[in-house]
Amino acid sequence: QVQLVESGGGLVQAGGSLRLSCTASGNIFNINAMGWYRQAPGKQRELVAIIISGGSTNYADSVKGRFTISRDNAKNTVSLQMNSLKPEDTAVYCCKAQIRERPWARLSEYWGQGTQVTVSS
Repeated sequence: QVQLVESGGGLVQAGGSLRLSCTASGNIFNINAMGWYRQAPGKQRELVAIIISGGSTNYADSVKGRFTISRDNAKNTVSLQMNSLKPEDTAVYCCKAQIRERPWARLSEYWGQGTQVTVSS
């Protein structure tokens, strides 16, 4: 069984910073892509940032230049450094990982439980 556990959410004033982390544990052979998604009240879930195993990254236009995604493959961890936060960044942030549990298994997607980020104006 694979689990993703996030940490680091909270309340911050506009212009402030937060760092989110997500660690995968359980039966893991390897991890392909890891990413962060967010969902604000009344809105659809959207991709924030993604990083694949080789280190390539992609960001939503709304966070480019402010957020940085990184991963530690040895620790099965993905982090999201969020700077210059804006009230519109307020949302529940969830991590997702594409994980292969056995060498012969297909990739499966796993989600964390989510962590609340609230940015006050």
